[in-house]
Amino acid sequence: MSEVEQEETPVLDLTSLPGGRRAALEAVLMVIDQPISAAELAEALELDPADVTADLEALASEYAEADRGFALRSINGGWRIYSRGDLAPVVEKFLLDGQQAKLTQASLETLAVIAYRQPVSRARISAVRGVNVDGVVRTLLTRGLITEVGEDGEGGATLYGTTTFFLQRMGLSSLDELPPLAPYLPPAHVIDELIEQGHG
Repeated sequence: MSEVEQEETPVLDLTSLPGGRRAALEAVLMVIDQPISAAELAEALELDPADVTADLEALASEYAEADRGFALRSINGGWRIYSRGDLAPVVEKFLLDGQQAKLTQASLETLAVIAYRQPVSRARISAVRGVNVDGVVRTLLTRGLITEVGEDGEGGATLYGTTTFFLQRMGLSSLDELPPLAPYLPPAHVIDELIEQGHG
């Protein structure tokens, strides 16, 4: 690169911006649609990775102490801003009411069965819900919320499980953080009986 080209490339001085380095990080975090690592942020903004990590941790603490409606969380090594977990009923009402619905009730119910019973076949999902779920499963696959995770050793049926994208959208680090709803689903042996009776 020539000296002229170097002069034409503006150098971003974060210390001269309102709010400085932390405000710059917040601005980026507000526009990303998936978690980003501290190293990626540091490289993009030409900062020291250790400083970025310290700033992110400080911001996360500040948000938590201020009882904001959002939280900055690290999920599988990537940072992202999420709505606060204890405000989930508010977010759910907004998303499920009126024109804001992203998934149908059938899709949400099917996704819940898969999340709590994975790996699970379509027949088992249908047995829990009492209806055919082929179309709903295709929708969830298309949206990247579930994926094929193998085959049933006995019948060769395709088994489904949730994806990393599902965890990201739910703001979870792992499936262990799912709310304790599994006891409300039928046990595996009851599902097997329903399938044998032709309800799957």
